[in-house]
Amino acid sequence: MKDSEVIHNYLETQASRCFDLLYRRYASKIFSKCISLLKDEVLAEDATQEIFTKIFLNLARFGEKSQFSTWVYSITYNYCIDFLRRKKKQMDIFSDEMEKTPDVPEDEVSDKVLLELELGRLKTVLENLPPGDRAILLMKYQDGMQIRDIAEVLDKTESAVKMKIKRAKARAMQIREELFKEQPV
Repeated sequence: MKDSEVIHNYLETQASRCFDLLYRRYASKIFSKCISLLKDEVLAEDATQEIFTKIFLNLARFGEKSQFSTWVYSITYNYCIDFLRRKKKQMDIFSDEMEKTPDVPEDEVSDKVLLELELGRLKTVLENLPPGDRAILLMKYQDGMQIRDIAEVLDKTESAVKMKIKRAKARAMQIREELFKEQPV
């Protein structure tokens, strides 16, 4: 059954087997995303349960304007970012701090350079990025999300998402250079 069929069936019958099916389909994906953002297995497990509670309580509100997986991803992402905001008492993870970063010429940081980083180094660079930068790069490169889907999740314009990705890549390269004393690309 497609996700939309399972959802309609659940909303009509309230059959727990339908929700169980959605849980089995998405629990590991949600957990993986939570662990990549929260960096703590116990927090990720708790977050996964909280996110499924949100999904359960709001399933009737899913309007099928996007794919169910995008909707789930949006809830997951927003939950984790909100958690990090509260935990670190930051005013805004995606704040105007980006405005302090000098503009990077369009082609200065190519996707190829970022993707060719040794896995261990890439992990270290990602861990040293601010959560918002890490999240947007993971959405783009790990999850393979399209710009329009990222824009929907973040409730931003596509051009704003492109700029956030560009600046996050620039920060990643700066961190790489600082950590590994490499020359700029």
